Amino acid sequence: MEHFYLSLLLLFVSLVTLFLFLLFHKHRSPFSVPNLPPGAPGFPVIGESLEFLSTGWKGHPEKFIFDRMIKYSSDLFKTSILGERAVVFCGAASNKFIFSNENKHVAAWWPDSVNKIFPTTMLTNSKEESKKMRKLLPQFLKPEALQRYVPIMDSLAQTHFSSLWDNHTQLTVYPLAKRYTFSLACRLFMSVEDENHVAKFENPFQLLASGIISVPIDLPGTPFNKAIQAANGIRKKLLEIIRERKVNLGEGKASPTQDILSHMLLTCDENGQFMTEFDIADKILGLLIGGHDTASAACTFVVKYLAELPHIYDKVYQEQMEITKSKSPGELLNWDDINRMKYSWSVACEVLRIAPPLQGGFREALNDFTFNGFSIPKGWKLYWSAHSTHKNPEYFGEPEKFDPSRFEGEGPAPYTFVPFGGGPRMCPGKEYARLEILVFMHNLVKRFKWQKIIPDEKIIVDPLPIPANNLPIRLFPHKP
Repeated sequence: MEHFYLSLLLLFVSLVTLFLFLLFHKHRSPFSVPNLPPGAPGFPVIGESLEFLSTGWKGHPEKFIFDRMIKYSSDLFKTSILGERAVVFCGAASNKFIFSNENKHVAAWWPDSVNKIFPTTMLTNSKEESKKMRKLLPQFLKPEALQRYVPIMDSLAQTHFSSLWDNHTQLTVYPLAKRYTFSLACRLFMSVEDENHVAKFENPFQLLASGIISVPIDLPGTPFNKAIQAANGIRKKLLEIIRERKVNLGEGKASPTQDILSHMLLTCDENGQFMTEFDIADKILGLLIGGHDTASAACTFVVKYLAELPHIYDKVYQEQMEITKSKSPGELLNWDDINRMKYSWSVACEVLRIAPPLQGGFREALNDFTFNGFSIPKGWKLYWSAHSTHKNPEYFGEPEKFDPSRFEGEGPAPYTFVPFGGGPRMCPGKEYARLEILVFMHNLVKRFKWQKIIPDEKIIVDPLPIPANNLPIRLFPHKP
């Protein structure tokens, strides 16, 4: 119903804008700059945003990309999406250019919808905020820290499965996958372990995830408006946690190195300035989104494909049971165990190829430049698409076929498998995501086999790919 309402609203806005455009427009169209890539701007103001978003709602986000690759160019085409003039870069060579020219020709950019949901980014800009985060995160995402996370993740996963999966004959996967990854993020980023505390965040985060990349129409009932309201509610709860932590640090009840929250509170910039509570709340909010939303989608699709492909399940089960048998009773997983899960990670990578949680990403042109003979004007937005390579038979033969062997040996060619982006702005949480997905797989397959209750369940992208009914399954516990 939300999508129907948004469609009507966008149609009304486009018609009114078109009338005003024809009545008053006297300036040369920005699409008339010489030697731009081929493409079309779509409707005034909304451009091709509706089709860009609706192909995802219909379960085929790659359709927007491939239709235009066929019509205009297999390398790049121009369009107008989310209120911006944009060039969509396609293919491995385009990915290499985007990822290799960070802060030279291109810089990080987020749509207004993101900036309005995270107000502190508007005080500086997305580029500066990104730099801040990349200075803060390495201490907590470097190999030594990740090694410490493995047993904590395993302990939390065991609790999760014993309390929410065991003794159930059927359940719905996606909400539980979100609970698992969100509990991990709360524990490792903020040392919040109380499940009741964690549960208070769940519904607001669902609204936030649905509206964060949307048409920025701030009217009651729109996904964007709901996302703003949800972000405000989450931020209020985070501020309470932040203030309590400040008191605990002052009284010696909390450790300066226990998590990212303590680090943010005690770290100043080169000018001796500490972040404000509101700024920290925004940063933690962003980390919680990045730390659980994409991984929960990946975990859900792992369950989907292992249900559909029993021969793949059997090989994952065999690998995980060899690890289980090597452990003493009650012994938790460690870093070496994770590194033994080679086939399981190949399966997870194939899931990330077919259903990448991150559909692509935006950049902004820092200066005028040319690529493949076409002019890219300064200020234009650039969008790279994971699907332009992931679903392209030029890079992955039979791209709709699920084949983990693609990731054995040397694996895919450079710049073709990009679920975490690439270059200097590659997702800093890539290894963290690997751990939480593999720990989830380990605890899942050693307990159960399962069947999908809806065999042909539709997939939608809003903005992450998810099964339309959240993937209900029937569980079959392994016999002791």
